[in-house]
Formats: sequence, structure tokens, C-alpha cells
Amino acid sequence: MAPRAVKDAAAPLLDVRALRAWYGAAQILFDVALHVRRGEVVALMGRNGAGKSTTLKAIMGLLDKRGGAVSFMGRDISRSPPHVAASHGLGFVPEDRRVFTDLSVRDNLEAGRQKPRRWPDGSAAPAWTVERLFKLFPNLGEMPDRPAGSMSGGEQQMLTVARTLMGNPYLVLLDEPSEGVAPVIVEQMVQMILELKAQGVSILLSEQNMHFAQLVSDRAYVLEKGQIRFEGSMRELADDAEVRRAYLNV
Repeated sequence: MAPRAVKDAAAPLLDVRALRAWYGAAQILFDVALHVRRGEVVALMGRNGAGKSTTLKAIMGLLDKRGGAVSFMGRDISRSPPHVAASHGLGFVPEDRRVFTDLSVRDNLEAGRQKPRRWPDGSAAPAWTVERLFKLFPNLGEMPDRPAGSMSGGEQQMLTVARTLMGNPYLVLLDEPSEGVAPVIVEQMVQMILELKAQGVSILLSEQNMHFAQLVSDRAYVLEKGQIRFEGSMRELADDAEVRRAYLNV
């Protein structure tokens, strides 16, 4: 089913305003505002504990206590559970991977399958098949029948991304893809993100690695103690040594 028409063709796919989130009585996010447009890769950067993963989880609806407004594809998903956001074409790749360890690579991918989607103007949105993903992730194509639990951490990370793509998302929330994986996997992740961008998939990327973010991102937000401290192009962030020293330790 095609999404509801967005009134303004240039309107963001994802528009987050005054997002707040709590773990128990502790407030973690304070009026976070950000947006992502079609075909755009946006980096959400910050130190450990800054609130990056919490932001993605709050957008996806994975937190019980959240406030503010989240609009996706012209729909208000501020109070929607995760499966509703996913059904509308919002994908989420968690940092801790969460593959089905007893299932094969192929069966993990099939578990994420959703129907093809269309953009509001009726044109076809990016559609993914197992065969196409095996070309995008050659390592996975070499082990279709291997149980996911016997794969390396980096291979499981790729599998989690590929399984999310089987849902044919318009936009992917990608949490720390370069964290704790081998350099060769990081390189493959860079190529994967660039390929997704070329296909028109949008990505909101939680990341600490400045070099990685520079290779793939158009714009950046910097988060510190649950608040946005910087918003601008990736080039502007790379040129702003003061912001990087204050909030990124680089």
C-alpha cells in the first residue's frame, strides 16, 4: 500500500520534534529535534551515553516513556508501537544485532520479508530480495545455510542490516554499525550505506566514528547529555574543531 501523500514534496520523511524519553524516573532525552529527507544519510553523533541509541529507540517506539512528536511519511507515529512503525516502512538495526541464532542466514532474511512499497507519487520504492542482498553482502551469499549463531559479530551485523532491508524500508535507523567489527567489515558497511543511498533509501545513523560518518553522511547532529548541541552539514562538523573537541573528543 502506498503511504499517505506528503503535502510538501520536499517535506522530510522523518520529522522529530521535542522528543523526550525516560528510563524509569531518569530523563535521558530533552526536546531532541531532527529530520531526514529522502535519499539522505544523516549522522547522529556523540560520545557513549550521549543518548544516541535512546533517540533511535524512542523514534521506533521501543520505549514505554517518551514524549514529543514523531512524523514518518506524513503519519504521526508518536504513540505507535514498533510493529506499526515497521509496517509503514521504518526499519531499525539495533546495535546488539539480535539475529535468530538457530535459524540459517536465508531463514533470518525471510523472517524480515515485507511486500514492495511505493512512494507517494506512485513510483516504486527500493525493493529487496534474498538474491539481491547476497550481491550487496557477498559474505552472506557464501553462507546461506549457516546458522546465524555460528557467524562472527561483523557477519551478524551485516545479516541484521540485510534482514531489515527485506522489509523494504523507506528509511533505516542504523545504530552504531562500525562498533566492534573488523576493519574489512567497516569497509563493507561504508559501501553498503552508499549503495542504499544511491537506491533512494534514507538512513539515520548513530555513530561515534568520525571518519566513518564523513564517508557516508550528508548532514550531522551532535548529541550531548540528551540534547542537540550541533546541527549542520558533515563538512561543517568536520571543519568545526571546537565542537568536535567539546562533544566528540576528536
